[in-house]
Amino acid sequence: MSEIYPQPVAGQDYPQTWSQFLDWFHSEEACLDYLERLRWPKDFICQRCGVIGAASKTSRHRLVCQSCKHQTSVTAGTIFDKTRTPLKVWLAAAWYITNQKHGVSALGLQRVLGLGSYQTAWAMLHRFRRAMVRPGRDLLTGLVEVDETYVAIGDKSVADGSKRQRHKTTKTLVVIAVEMLEPKGFGRIRLRRITDTSEHQVIPFVKEVIQAGSTVHTDGSAAYRNLTDEGYGHRRTVMLGSETPAHISMPGVHRVASLMQRWLLGTHQGAVQPAQLDHYLDEFVFRFNRRKSASRGMLFYRLLEQAVVTAPVTYRQVVSPSISAKSMPKELTG
Repeated sequence: MSEIYPQPVAGQDYPQTWSQFLDWFHSEEACLDYLERLRWPKDFICQRCGVIGAASKTSRHRLVCQSCKHQTSVTAGTIFDKTRTPLKVWLAAAWYITNQKHGVSALGLQRVLGLGSYQTAWAMLHRFRRAMVRPGRDLLTGLVEVDETYVAIGDKSVADGSKRQRHKTTKTLVVIAVEMLEPKGFGRIRLRRITDTSEHQVIPFVKEVIQAGSTVHTDGSAAYRNLTDEGYGHRRTVMLGSETPAHISMPGVHRVASLMQRWLLGTHQGAVQPAQLDHYLDEFVFRFNRRKSASRGMLFYRLLEQAVVTAPVTYRQVVSPSISAKSMPKELTG
């Protein structure tokens, strides 16, 4: 049985304002202490031997297991692992990211934090995006709309035979699942990039994000014909020849698709590489599912809570071997 921790309290577990943020995180030691409480809310757990208990600290803020004497750090094995960027900057980035309702671009983050390189801001954002998916998150339930849409994103610029460069646009398939609330409104969502609209792509998505026994509402695509065999209720709405527009018959997926495309084109100017699209989708899901949160500080807390249990990723892994630093997309907005 999983342990139940008390609900975080504003002003006690996370700062409520920027002024309070500056008071809390005035030094690297203060940042380390805060991350330590998030990572081990009760007792220290040794990564090597698994023993649970108090650890001693060295003068360099290293933690020493009392059982096997293994030394570790608060940031080891997290997205902050081996970073050369001060933790004060990392936490300020997390605050800025969660306090901007529609997200931020790498260029905007670079300007706000005064970072020396665009690449540092870009990689920092991508590391935080990897922490936006909570392990073991709950499945969608009830009535859930599912459909696919094409997302237009920008690929690298290509020469058009003149001195100017033109922006090449790529269309990528994304499958969307949206909880429908009664009497109206939308609940949580899930998104995933897929290669085609076949049963082999959409059925595994449904099984991984929707609770069995729920009712799945789809269009007339044959790809969903075996949903009942998988333990789901299935409502089909054939769009071809229907007098009712698709956005009326299935308002959830069409609304989310529109907002997602607007977000990619607005905040990121569509300058998203296909190889990184999955992580931008994770960020959109994180923001959409918390859109009604009254406390930005709580979002900051949740992001860092997940960041200290998310495995580290190198800059090369973020960029991917097929994309060089010079060809990384320059998001143009701040």
